[in-house]
Amino acid sequence: MSHHPTGKSLFLGSFIHSKSLDELEYLHDSAVLVNEHGAIVAIEKGCDLKKAEETLFPKLGWSAGDVMVKTTKPGQFFFPGFIDTHIHASQYPNAGIFGKTTLLDWLNTYTFPMESSLSVESKAKTVYTRCIQRTLSNGTTTASYYATISVPSTNLLADLCLEYGQRAFIGRCCMDSLSPDFYRDESPATALADTRATISHIASIDPSHSLITPIITPRFAPSCSSELMHGLGALQKETNLPVQTHIAENPKEVALVKSLFPEHESYTHVYDNHGLLGPKTILAHAVHLSEVEVNLIKEREGKISHCPASNSAITSGTAKVRWLLNKGVEVGLGTDMSGGYSPSILEAVRQASLVSRHVAMGGEDEAKLSIEEVLYLGTKGGAKVVGLGDKIGGFGVGMEWDAQLIGLGGVDGDLGFGDEGPVDIFGWETWEERVAKWVFNGDDRNTQAVWVKGRLVHERKI
Repeated sequence: MSHHPTGKSLFLGSFIHSKSLDELEYLHDSAVLVNEHGAIVAIEKGCDLKKAEETLFPKLGWSAGDVMVKTTKPGQFFFPGFIDTHIHASQYPNAGIFGKTTLLDWLNTYTFPMESSLSVESKAKTVYTRCIQRTLSNGTTTASYYATISVPSTNLLADLCLEYGQRAFIGRCCMDSLSPDFYRDESPATALADTRATISHIASIDPSHSLITPIITPRFAPSCSSELMHGLGALQKETNLPVQTHIAENPKEVALVKSLFPEHESYTHVYDNHGLLGPKTILAHAVHLSEVEVNLIKEREGKISHCPASNSAITSGTAKVRWLLNKGVEVGLGTDMSGGYSPSILEAVRQASLVSRHVAMGGEDEAKLSIEEVLYLGTKGGAKVVGLGDKIGGFGVGMEWDAQLIGLGGVDGDLGFGDEGPVDIFGWETWEERVAKWVFNGDDRNTQAVWVKGRLVHERKI
């Protein structure tokens, strides 16, 4: 991996990002200036290189020789980096392998054996490195990761994300009950001590959490004792760190929670009563929630990670995203690899669109999500879910340059397009239609380059 230092940069051409849930903003013939700290310092419409050098550079005290310039070619546009609000780095080798299983037998058949094997450092390094490379090459600039229960393995994932320049939330999985003998925390006390160890490690490698942030990670209620969850809730209060877990993914899991925690009103109340539901909590899946539960999540300002590819793959159900959004709950997208089969948030974007149509086919026509809405979930929505809504997920002065350069292929040579990937543009398409074709036909071959905090972290070699 070649390391590209961050310097002053000028990006010129076409920029597309979410203005709101249902509106994309298209900025053509525009300029975005990014300083050496990776922050956007100016955005100017109707601006070419000459105008930028003559009018914008002097205002900022920049001189042309110090600035890296990147200009879009025909068929290319800058788009915010994708945000994966729920991904298990440790399960990457199993992507696509799930058979006919559903959640609980899938965990025992595939997941726990794979995760436990990553206590061997050389194996963990291979798996994590490949996972980070794959997600970056698919345009994921920020990921909220579950590692394993192993402290060295979790610390290694943090080290590698920092090395490769990916913005990441790193969670050591806490699980002290209903877990295999070969893969579980010894006790609530050791689980808390191990979680503190990973928090300390991340503080030592990235003290200001500029890229890497620890995230408190009770795997899910069935695998955590009440004592452990109370301890993690207290740890959250002490540190003010974010929390991630799973909720209401599968009907059998919901029934299991009811049998394990009969004194609590619902699955959501289990987390709430242990101090684990708040504005910094990311709840993955949220497929089978009651109205009372969604109201409680909204009241506590909890966030939801919608994982459509996973929910289809392991037959968990169809999450009612329109309902959640109408209730005012913040929703982002997760790949949930390897319940989900793909490391790509673009895949999650299109699956979110299709899943919403399945909900609509059940009689709720307004459930359908537009292209604009699913792209919002993959960028600005995800940024809010991980608590970085003011920093990433779009292009604005004061925000950080987490972006991807997307290239689409032209059928007619006269268009001047490159031959980039599986999306064919014939020339008559509007920009909205080009974006729709990218969403439904695009993949990592369209992702020409990726930046995190102003630093080039991936460049596609044609």
